[in-house]
Amino acid sequence: MEFELAEWSSKIEVGLPMIDEQHRQLFDLAATFRGDGDQIRVLKSLAMLTEYVKVHFREEEELMASCDYPGLAAHRRLHGEFRRMLFELLENAKQMTLDEIAEEVKYLINGWFYHHILVSDFDYVPSVQAASAPAPNRD
Repeated sequence: MEFELAEWSSKIEVGLPMIDEQHRQLFDLAATFRGDGDQIRVLKSLAMLTEYVKVHFREEEELMASCDYPGLAAHRRLHGEFRRMLFELLENAKQMTLDEIAEEVKYLINGWFYHHILVSDFDYVPSVQAASAPAPNRD
């Protein structure tokens, strides 16, 4: 089971420390699919990835809600799409080879998730930053 995952880089840091750390954690979890492994270990890693995604998406959506981000509903739909793909992979993994699972994880992380950060996540950051900026001093 050998494949390359996208490397974490400053290119995909959104500038919100909590979110950047969670994204980095997701890439780290995905990296557990590298190398040789057995079906049980891979399924456990996949379950951990699924659980972490749920936590990350919930916290990210709460952050967007707290600043009244206008694209929240659309962003939630994207998160739902990713959760559905990950859940389907988890359900189907028992009948898949380790290489097939690795390819699916590669697509989800290198393709969907990486693109999601670069496009959708970068889009909400200005709203979060504006909501957390100190009010201007009006003397």
